[in-house]
Amino acid sequence: MNDGSSSGNLADSLREELHRYSPGEKLPSSRVLVDRFGVSPVTVSRALAALAAEGLVVTRPGAGAYRARSAAAGPRAVDTSWQQVALTVEEQHGEPAPRVVDASGVTASLAVPPPGVIAFNGGYLHSSLQPGQALGAALARAARRPGAWDMPPLEGLTALRAWFAREAGGPGGALGPTNVLVTAGGQAALTTALRALAPPGSPVLVESPTYPGAMAVARAAGLRPVPVPVDEDGVRPELLADAFAATGARVFFCQPLFQNPTGAVLAADRRQRITEIARAAGAFLIEDDFARRLGHGAEPPPPLVADDPHGTVVHVTSLTKPTSPSLRVGALVARGPVMERLRAIQVVDSFFVPRPLQEATLELVGAPAWPRHLRAVSAGLRDRRDAMSAALHRELPGLMAGVHVPVGGYQLWLRLPDGTDESALAAASLRAGTAVAPGRPYFAAEAPAPYVRLSFADTSGTEEIAEGVRRFAAACAETGVDTA
Repeated sequence: MNDGSSSGNLADSLREELHRYSPGEKLPSSRVLVDRFGVSPVTVSRALAALAAEGLVVTRPGAGAYRARSAAAGPRAVDTSWQQVALTVEEQHGEPAPRVVDASGVTASLAVPPPGVIAFNGGYLHSSLQPGQALGAALARAARRPGAWDMPPLEGLTALRAWFAREAGGPGGALGPTNVLVTAGGQAALTTALRALAPPGSPVLVESPTYPGAMAVARAAGLRPVPVPVDEDGVRPELLADAFAATGARVFFCQPLFQNPTGAVLAADRRQRITEIARAAGAFLIEDDFARRLGHGAEPPPPLVADDPHGTVVHVTSLTKPTSPSLRVGALVARGPVMERLRAIQVVDSFFVPRPLQEATLELVGAPAWPRHLRAVSAGLRDRRDAMSAALHRELPGLMAGVHVPVGGYQLWLRLPDGTDESALAAASLRAGTAVAPGRPYFAAEAPAPYVRLSFADTSGTEEIAEGVRRFAAACAETGVDTA
């Protein structure tokens, strides 16, 4: 049992015993608790700290821990019904439209399923694929760096910006540190970009289907997502040009590599075309390159920003997906005056990314373990993809007809039979022990058909995937989905 679970168990035991002590009465000493429960002094310290944080005990250095005195009566009830009006009033003080802050599409992939439920809804790597030891070592080394807790440059550490520039622009020097702004992960970068590039009330073009978090950010900023359909080769250029002409939009958000949710890679003959279409419209193209380090073996094409001579592309990248949900470090890469706008928005919103986290990131990506980790992630995702594809062919062959099996990323996008109730299927699947993501939140407007997204990243391996598909198949049978 690790120290974390031991301290939690000890805290539970002490919490149940607190009624034996009067308010202000001293609890047994740490030494007594160590002997009684057979745990380490560190475990005792953590358990008492947890109870102190809950306001149940008071610790006094050198004196011990005491039961907290009875808390005062809780705060009186407050009537907040007026807020329902204040939060939805339209066209007030120049606001052209109400902001819609709907996080449901994001929380669906962030929610941790109940114990025993297999997570086919996750958007991050399973703990067995995360570089836990390398992250721990990087944090330890970073903490020993001189000035590790000093304030960093507002744009980010120069060495880290240079690393992101090489990753995005290649070793030829097409990009430099001045083109990079370090951000608190990809979602923060996307939020900054949309706020910087589009005024409230304006349209923003998005792929259809697309990442729900992008649409949530846009709507929270008062923007109007307008869908542009994709196929197995990515966004369709002729429809993108039509959408710019029809809406006058000045921003297009896309994921050219391992698109979420379809897994598509933008075809070679479309890469330059969509950049030129955006430039002709006087618009920015936000390139979300979230999955670059999640390929399954083949070398991916370079980012669009690497071949952009006009500053049309604003590039979003992050190290969160290939490492850990808690390594919230990413970057915005851009050319021209827009970089100053991006920087100003981030400084106003959050000042800067904490220096210790930036230092630890530098340690991580500069260590010999980093390329080994990326190779392990590639192999692990490829094995999981193959296992899920094989299990679906075996259990649900009808759903696999025409399915695009991606060469990178972490999900399969399944077209369901017409008339399928996605919500009912997801609920039945959860009852059967597998969490899946319904397709509706991935569309900015009416969905052309029912879909479901099955992720294989947050699974322990092939056996769990096979069992998860079996449970999902049972849910399909329960809800009457034709899978023959």
